[in-house]
Amino acid sequence: MTAVVLLRFDVVDEAGVVALRQAGRAVAVAVGLDAPDQVRVATALSEMGRDLFQSGGGAAVTFRLDDGALVIDLARGPGGGPSGSGVRAGVRLMDEVVEDDANVRLVKRLPPGARRPGPAVLGPLRVRLERLVPLPALEELRTRNADLVEALAEVRRQSEELRSLNAELEDTNRGVLALYNEISAELEETNRGVVALYAELEEKSDLLVDASEAQSRFWATISHELRTPVNGIIGLARLLLDPAADPLTAEQRHQLGLITEAGATMLSLVNELLDMAKAERGLLEPHPALVDVPALLDRLAGLLAPMAEQSGVALVVDTARAPDVLVTDETMLTRVLRNVLANGLKFTDAGEVRATVRAEPGRVVFVVADTGRGIPEADRERVFEEFYQVPGAGGGGTGLGLAYARRLARILGGDLLLDSVLGEGTTVTLVLPRAEGGGAT
Repeated sequence: MTAVVLLRFDVVDEAGVVALRQAGRAVAVAVGLDAPDQVRVATALSEMGRDLFQSGGGAAVTFRLDDGALVIDLARGPGGGPSGSGVRAGVRLMDEVVEDDANVRLVKRLPPGARRPGPAVLGPLRVRLERLVPLPALEELRTRNADLVEALAEVRRQSEELRSLNAELEDTNRGVLALYNEISAELEETNRGVVALYAELEEKSDLLVDASEAQSRFWATISHELRTPVNGIIGLARLLLDPAADPLTAEQRHQLGLITEAGATMLSLVNELLDMAKAERGLLEPHPALVDVPALLDRLAGLLAPMAEQSGVALVVDTARAPDVLVTDETMLTRVLRNVLANGLKFTDAGEVRATVRAEPGRVVFVVADTGRGIPEADRERVFEEFYQVPGAGGGGTGLGLAYARRLARILGGDLLLDSVLGEGTTVTLVLPRAEGGGAT
C-alpha cells in the first residue's frame, strides 16, 4: 500500500506544540480512531513536541498513512538534544515507538475495517490542518481537562464493568465448585457401587464356574454309574434271545426285544450325557479317519427305518452327489446325523424326512429336510439350548439332541444350522470342512 502524506509542519515554539496536539487529534478523528485513541495520539504528540522543543531544536513533523497505520515522524531540529519523558509517554500511549539519533517515529494501528480516507476527505483535511491556529492557553487547558474528564469517565466505566465481571466470575466459580463437589460425590458413590457390583459379579462368576464344574462331574459320575447296569440289562436280554438259550414264546421274544431296544436307547443317552460332560470340560476330542459317506448314510437309514415305519413317514436318503470319503470322526458324525434324523422323524406326522449330501469347494454339506410341524421363529435358536423343548411340540425326549449335535459339529470344525417354517417343515444343515484334493472325492 502506498504511503499517503497528510500534513507536514514545524514545531519551533510553544504555539507549535499546542498546534501539534490539535493536529494529532484532528488527524486521529479523520483516519477513524476511536475517542480513547484520539486522546492517546494527542497526548503523546503534546509530550513529544514539548520534549523536542525544550531540548532546543524543535522538530519537523510529518503525518502519513502507511499500511493500515497512522505514522508520525518527528525529525529533530539542528542542535536538538536527546528526548526524554516524551518518548516514555509515547511508549505508553502508542502501539510502536522507534527512535534513533535524528528521528522519533510514532505508530498507531488503525482499527480493523477502518476505511482509508479518500481524496474528498484528505484534501479538506490538509487545508484545515495547514490553517490550524493554536488555541489560547486557557482554551487548550479546557480542552485537556475535557479529555481528562472523558478519560476518567471511561476508566470508571471500565472499572464498573470489571467489577461486574469479577462478581459474575465469582458466582460462576462458586457454581462450578459446587457442581464439581456434587459430581465428585456422585462419581465416588458410583465408583463404590461399581466396585461392589464387580465384587458381586466376580463372586457369582466363581459360583457359576463351580456350579458348571459340579454339573460336569455329576453328569460324568451319573453316566458312568448308569452305563454298567444298562449294559447289564442289554447283555442279559441278548442272552435270553440267543437261539442256544431255552425256548421262548413269541410274546416273550417281543418283550425282550423291546427291553433290548429300550436299553440301547438308554445307553445311547448315557453316552451322549458323558460326551456332553467331556465337551464342557474340553476333554472331548475328534479322532479323524477316512469315512465312507454313502455307507454311513445307508447304515443310518437302516437303523432308523423301524422308527420311520412306526411314524408312517418316508425316510429318504439321497447320496447321488455325496463324496466317496470324508476325513472326520465317524462316531461323532454318526451321532450328529442320527440325532437330526431322529428329530425329523419324531416331529413329522406325515410326508417325508429327506437327507441329502453334496460336496462343495472346501466343505461337505449334509441337509436334513422334513415336512413336519415347523418351529416358531422365537424358538429356532433356543432349540440348541440344553434341555430346551418347544412348548406344546410333544414328541417326548430330553431336549439334549440338537444341543449335543451342534456341540459335536463344532468340535469337528463345522456348524449346525436350522431354518424352519411353522406348519411347513424344518431344514437342518450340517457343514463340515473338507480338505481339497484330500479326504473327500
